Amino acid sequence: MAKKQKKFADDGWAIWVDGDDTSTVYINDWLNPKGKSYVDFAVRVRGIKSSNSLHVYVPFVVSADEIEDVSLLFNDTKILQATFSAACIVDYKKNEHTSEIAYNGKTVDIVHISTLDREIKPLSEGTLINVGFEKIQQFIDNDEAYFIWRMPHKTLDAIFKPRVDVGNAMDRLRDLITTPVVSEKYGYSIRINESRLLPEQITRIGMFHRQKLKKAVVTLSIDENYELNDAGCYRIRRLEENLYQGYLPNKYNREDVITYQWQQNREDNLNGHFNFYYNVFKNSVSKSSMFLYMVLLFALAVVGDIFAEIVKMLIRMFI
Repeated sequence: MAKKQKKFADDGWAIWVDGDDTSTVYINDWLNPKGKSYVDFAVRVRGIKSSNSLHVYVPFVVSADEIEDVSLLFNDTKILQATFSAACIVDYKKNEHTSEIAYNGKTVDIVHISTLDREIKPLSEGTLINVGFEKIQQFIDNDEAYFIWRMPHKTLDAIFKPRVDVGNAMDRLRDLITTPVVSEKYGYSIRINESRLLPEQITRIGMFHRQKLKKAVVTLSIDENYELNDAGCYRIRRLEENLYQGYLPNKYNREDVITYQWQQNREDNLNGHFNFYYNVFKNSVSKSSMFLYMVLLFALAVVGDIFAEIVKMLIRMFI
């Protein structure tokens, strides 16, 4: 029977725009069970000219210096093609706050969040990020704008953190002998704008309850040796290494990565609440068990040779 190491992360996000908008949220997770995981968070605001501000509650603590403005990498057309799944034409940094991208017959503004004054403050067990639009309105040429940034995904790092076995020596030895297969299983849920997971300071805000999120898109990328329950997944592909070179998080191995994508629409939930749940699992043979088996086999071979020599000696004595 396999040894089980199961952990669970339940992320409760909140996203709302103060204004007359219909927006889409994108959560792109770079899962790294053996290292550091990251999340690219993006919001596409339709109706930005009629909107005043963007508010995002992140379900873990994040500081200003941990927020990376990945939109600054969009001068690379390969990265744009990977991000927007289309050939793009970019007017990079057309002004001090935005770039403009043309794709699929339309143009949108990309807001470089690092050029804006942002309010980042701890709230409950997470972080509230507030971005005002007043300063950038004069630089916006389209009614649709993207905000995108990257953060270390600390709740995922917590569930992937190796456990320390504090059992007694005999129990550990028994497990090594009887259960050589280690089964890693992790549960991960993403719940967007679901009040039961949010601090009271958020649920008391009237504008939060009037949010108009139209769609949520979640993307998970992970080494192919791990499996995900892909029920409801509408797109699965191998990560295009040549397109993502130069864009991936630091020390993230782009080889043999599988990308899974899900989406939910407001039509499926009129309250604009979106829920995603995933199981991540992997079965592998314990290196400690393999080492122990090799030692035992070697010991048995030595004992067998000694026993054979004793038998031969006894036979010679009685012949």
